Amino acid sequence: MRHEDLYYVLALLKVEGVGDVLAKKLLQHCGSAREVFESKPSQLSKIDQIGSYLLRNLKDKKVFRLAETELQFIQQNRIDFLMFDQHGYPERLKHCVDGPVLLFRSGNIDFQDRKIISIVGTRQITPHGLDFCRSLVADLAPLDPIIVSGLAYGVDIAAHLAAVEHGLQTIGVVAHGLNQIYPQRHRRHRAKIEQNGGFLTEFWSDSYPAPENFVRRNRIVAGISEATIVIESAEKGGSLITANLASDYNREVFAVPGRPTDKYSQGCNQLIKSQRAHCLTSAADLVYQLNWDLQTKPRAVQKQLFVALDAAEQKIYDFLAQNGKELMDLIALRCELPIRQVSAVLLGMELKGVVRPLPGKLFEAV
Repeated sequence: MRHEDLYYVLALLKVEGVGDVLAKKLLQHCGSAREVFESKPSQLSKIDQIGSYLLRNLKDKKVFRLAETELQFIQQNRIDFLMFDQHGYPERLKHCVDGPVLLFRSGNIDFQDRKIISIVGTRQITPHGLDFCRSLVADLAPLDPIIVSGLAYGVDIAAHLAAVEHGLQTIGVVAHGLNQIYPQRHRRHRAKIEQNGGFLTEFWSDSYPAPENFVRRNRIVAGISEATIVIESAEKGGSLITANLASDYNREVFAVPGRPTDKYSQGCNQLIKSQRAHCLTSAADLVYQLNWDLQTKPRAVQKQLFVALDAAEQKIYDFLAQNGKELMDLIALRCELPIRQVSAVLLGMELKGVVRPLPGKLFEAV
């Protein structure tokens, strides 16, 4: 997109009463943001939801001054931007009716043909939640997913840093412009996040992290990914809003269960109890529910010499070594193990490099 076109898009987004849904409708009807401003009122009034109030606001010259100021910031700081109808815009977010018309990004973000998951949760993460978050990301690392979160304290930053540790792309969706980092304490992580990933926002440089911005931010976190995972949450919290948004967008939602007496497991338990989320106890649950093909992962897993196997792993390995490739259901039946356990065990064995998944849900010993 040329900067001239961006200038008119910015102006359109500053028109009072024009949000993302209506802006998309205007752009699709008129063909461009410039054409919206240059169209006759009689033409625009034929569009649903366009009345005298909006027609009057479209004549407000103040929006062009605001657009000019923001455009200068974008040019001076070489801010990358993505329009909802252009190549490079997150594919799943395109299908969210209220997804942002315009996104700004920094770093080295690449959405194309990638597995994307969002990890959210309480700012008051417990040691158990922290351990689970780190282990989950570590176990998923061979599948090379993008880890998305909101850069907040607690679960968010734990997910980002775990992704960095394992060389995964991670994206912090922020509730303010790219001229700042909130919370300020996380500014120290900016460079390493941008090395393999970066930051994404719909907010302008004059935006500050107001409470209402976080709710808007959450719809991007929910809409951009294939699944949203809630690690820990109290009975009420922003992560539950994100989970509900993900459900509304027809995305998969997962929640980590906890004891009924644990304050920061109550939200997760309620999501599972009300069947608004899958129960997540290991990376295998996620891989199974999302039907991820382990064979197509880009990161090769080297077979380790003298790998230590537990009893269940040894039983499955011996069965496959003797019988060749078999279906997961048949493995569970012949090894006399629950199918859910076999799913988790096979994933662990795959990560150890001792079994290999094949097309048709088959597995074989390596």
